[in-house]
Amino acid sequence: MAAASPGQPSPIVGLRREREVLAVALETGRHVVIEGPPGTGKSTLLRDIARQVGRAVVFVEGNAELTPARLIGQYDPSQVLAEGYVPASFSDGPLLRAMRAGALLYVEEFNRIPEETLNVLITVLTESEITVPRLGAVRAGEGFRLVAAMNPFDAIGTARVSQAIADRICRVVLGYQDAPAERQITRMATGTNGQVVDFAVTLTRATRQHRDVHMGSSVRGSIDLVLLLTGLARLRGETSLARPTARDAAYAALSGRIRIADGCDRTPESVLDELLAELWPADTPQPQLTDGRGGAGDDGAPSDGQGKADRLPPPAAGDFFQRPLSAPARRRDRARSSAVRTVSRAELAAMYPSFTAVSPTLGQLDEEAFTRALAAGPEDAATLLADLSHATDRELRAAAHRLAARVFFRLGRAARQPSTGVQRLGAGTADGDLDLERTIDRWSGPWPPAADELVTRGWQARRRAVCLLIDASGSMSGLAVAIAAVAGASAVLAAGRRLSPAILVFSQDITVLQAQGTHRPPGELVTELVQLRGHGVTNLAGALRAASAQLATAPAEERVALLLSDCLPTTGGDPAQALGGISRLHVLCPLPSAESELAAATLARRGNGMSLPLRRLADVAPALTRLLSAETQSLAS
Repeated sequence: MAAASPGQPSPIVGLRREREVLAVALETGRHVVIEGPPGTGKSTLLRDIARQVGRAVVFVEGNAELTPARLIGQYDPSQVLAEGYVPASFSDGPLLRAMRAGALLYVEEFNRIPEETLNVLITVLTESEITVPRLGAVRAGEGFRLVAAMNPFDAIGTARVSQAIADRICRVVLGYQDAPAERQITRMATGTNGQVVDFAVTLTRATRQHRDVHMGSSVRGSIDLVLLLTGLARLRGETSLARPTARDAAYAALSGRIRIADGCDRTPESVLDELLAELWPADTPQPQLTDGRGGAGDDGAPSDGQGKADRLPPPAAGDFFQRPLSAPARRRDRARSSAVRTVSRAELAAMYPSFTAVSPTLGQLDEEAFTRALAAGPEDAATLLADLSHATDRELRAAAHRLAARVFFRLGRAARQPSTGVQRLGAGTADGDLDLERTIDRWSGPWPPAADELVTRGWQARRRAVCLLIDASGSMSGLAVAIAAVAGASAVLAAGRRLSPAILVFSQDITVLQAQGTHRPPGELVTELVQLRGHGVTNLAGALRAASAQLATAPAEERVALLLSDCLPTTGGDPAQALGGISRLHVLCPLPSAESELAAATLARRGNGMSLPLRRLADVAPALTRLLSAETQSLAS
């Protein structure tokens, strides 16, 4: 592989190891997927290597609408009608253009491409050729390589790349650069030196480490923050960085780049306010705004004539759980706790050996200690967390509610699945790619063909509505409560916001926690589930009828009920007679006895579904994934 010209600066900052691995992989004929969060330089890295070796790059934007015909190419309908299926009538897609030219085929958002489209690459990756119907075999030129890029943290609209594809490509993982490299990138991009760059980089990097943030900002946030800070300061006539200006600029530059963790009822702006308070305490001098256009020194440090800029203090070890509750939160807390007996610290210490470490003093909840307890024994730790939601210690109880929302969503994240059903290529007359052969078969002769003679192929999906039913009768206590909370979190994650699931809790009566098609903050749902305590009789038939009524309001072809119960009713009649309006009933049986496991399996068979036992907390997310995968396969068939 050709080396860069002596003295020619590289646009890549850092990533030396990853750069070397990618260069050697391409030189030795390997296909590569570059995996990393946004802003880590995936595209820049590839284009820099391609420029050094003099290789052309054919770009493909991966998305759910990329069909095999758009990737490979297709016959031009007018030329086929005039000249027939001859090579001149075929228009190459990006795959064939890259293969014929021996170029790099760069596919962005690789994990957003439908599996049916990705499968056309299997033979290309193995044999370096592809056979196109009526066109014949196309052999890849020397130097053809597939380089794909994907963001592993963004699960919306993505799918797992199949093992058949993964087995044929190498994987290079990029992470964020270190702080000095990000400062250098920001200086190069903005032409600004000094404390304002240090402030922007420090704040941006802090968003990636906040406990309530699933994905923080990339270095692009630092660049935008510097430009907005300096621009707003000039507009407002400020010579040093004012707090209102810093807040305004941070909101604009970073809030849209922050993704809050599932189950955390916060806004990006509140996270930024917290970080600003930690990074810039009230007694800290205002950072100076330098118009440092002099660039960086030889070592990459600022060369503004004053030496290395003073750094802002490191983030303080703030404890979110120690903050006092707001007045509305205190009112909600009193209202919810009044109906359920609380548990004293002495009782909690007697029941759980880890309690003293998790809550060493009144009102304190040590997250690190709880994390260790969760790793050592998930069932015991999750049960402890469920009981902490009923602690007599009000501050501890409030902290447990906040922690539970994150913990149970993290445990349930494995069940995330597409919510709108399976998409497959199908024929129709709506928008899509023209199916030339079927159109010719229907064509009556006059040109142009009538609208009803045009046949297209596009992605077609069957919609699915989901209702989760949670038994809150006398059997719900201890670990069963934690299982219910994880199941609720899994169902919310699986369905997503586009088709929010109905969530019902039942014993003698039925309570609707979330109606079909509506959306409540996920943290509120999990908090209510964690506070469940079993009482009363089990009206299973009434719960199924309520689920049917909820599902009937959804515009869906498949109406699925997920029941978490021992399936041993004590009132309401035969539940098997209450399955009308439910396409499929799947049962999750927590902590089953022989009797309840048999009852659950029998009811699931009557509902054309499956029954799975939940003996451990770790069984919940895989069970939800299995049931939803089975549902997906039934839709596909």
